[in-house]
Amino acid sequence: MVIQLSIALAAVAFICLVGFLILTLRKGMTTLSETNKTLVDVRNAIHGLTGEATQLIHTANQVTRDVKGKIKTIDPIFESAHNVGEVIQTVTETFKKNASEIGQNLNQESEKPPVKQQSIPIRVNTKFQ
Repeated sequence: MVIQLSIALAAVAFICLVGFLILTLRKGMTTLSETNKTLVDVRNAIHGLTGEATQLIHTANQVTRDVKGKIKTIDPIFESAHNVGEVIQTVTETFKKNASEIGQNLNQESEKPPVKQQSIPIRVNTKFQ
């Protein structure tokens, strides 16, 4: 009878073990199902973000092309401004050179003895008619 009782006890223990194993597997399946749903959501979100990123890249490329075109349009203006600046600098240097020569000529003339001027008397008629 001990053997029969042992076999019955072993059978009950095995049935309990199988029951807990079934519950564990069901929880595992539920977790895997939720994980699969989460992965699907993540994939959809990534595809949406990929589309937005692609659109952003295309927009950035268009803006870059537009800026490059505008820079090409403005380059001649800057080149002209540079040339005008060079011309102004040349004119300024010429004026400085001429001014210093005139200053030197004035200094040389001031070193010459002054010319004596004749004074002419001026008469003013103060009688009214």
